[in-house]
Amino acid sequence: MALDRFGRDIHYLRISLTDRCNLRCVYCMPEEMKFRPRAELLQDDELLLLVRLFTELGFHKFRLTGGEPTVRANVVEIVRGIAHTPGVRSLSMTTNGLLLKQLAAPLAEAGLQRVNISIDTLDPARFKRLTRWGDVQDVWDGIQAAEAAGLLPVKLNAVVVRGYNEDDVVPLAALTHAHPWQMRFIEMMPFGDVAEFQQAQIVTAQQMRDKIEAALGPLTPVDGGRLDGEARLYHLAGGQGDVGFISSVTEPFCASCTRARLTADGKLRMCLLREYEVDLLTPLRAGAGLADLQGLITHAVHHKPWGHGLAHNIVPMNRVMSEIGG
Repeated sequence: MALDRFGRDIHYLRISLTDRCNLRCVYCMPEEMKFRPRAELLQDDELLLLVRLFTELGFHKFRLTGGEPTVRANVVEIVRGIAHTPGVRSLSMTTNGLLLKQLAAPLAEAGLQRVNISIDTLDPARFKRLTRWGDVQDVWDGIQAAEAAGLLPVKLNAVVVRGYNEDDVVPLAALTHAHPWQMRFIEMMPFGDVAEFQQAQIVTAQQMRDKIEAALGPLTPVDGGRLDGEARLYHLAGGQGDVGFISSVTEPFCASCTRARLTADGKLRMCLLREYEVDLLTPLRAGAGLADLQGLITHAVHHKPWGHGLAHNIVPMNRVMSEIGG
């Protein structure tokens, strides 16, 4: 068990497989984003070695992120390697869904258990404006493929951006009437070069709930309003699925945080919204022993911050979201 100095059991690692993406979402990165050379990123054997070290320290829940994880070469074999690592109990992925039509079945066969799929609007024109490059039909096909492959329960994520898709929360929430999906709405968080835009365009979880209830009726809290992972879940009358809200900015859940993040370039980041990181890749390539690497991990876990500093206008500037992995 890996405990931090506040007594939290840190057992959930989000691994960024790449900083690259096949979209350029306005809330995530500049359109002319420059990516790191692949040689500077964790290679397959290095990544699998670190996964084993983390499991030996008590980590058992893993999520693959990006950039966009499905654009990583050998992604199916990476999934297979992680899934077969002793101690891994949960293995999921956050993806934009564009490549799931082809990859959902192979990923499920390799050992992936669940997916969270990003879909910020159902409207093709607004989807193109938000993502700059994308076609929403490709995402919809990916959702269908994930469901058919048994990557369940299907969870859909929407980052809500004022002036872009705040009205889309209603048709997205309405998907839970016809489908047993969890539709999760995420408050936009400020990072790096796009922090000013993110802070200016935020739509709060309460504003989202008000808009949905005005159109679709009351949202009834699920499980007494307790967190399900990062989301507080609600149910619409007659719905098959649930509506969730991830309100990291206005209703932070730092006290229950069990997460760490491993960036694609091998940095262990202990809070999404803090710049504190510990470099694992450089000592690994310099020949550090396994015990030394685990010492670096336990040191980082011990010094995990209590929470973010957005209330005090402390914004992380050293990376944008795609370089962290969400």
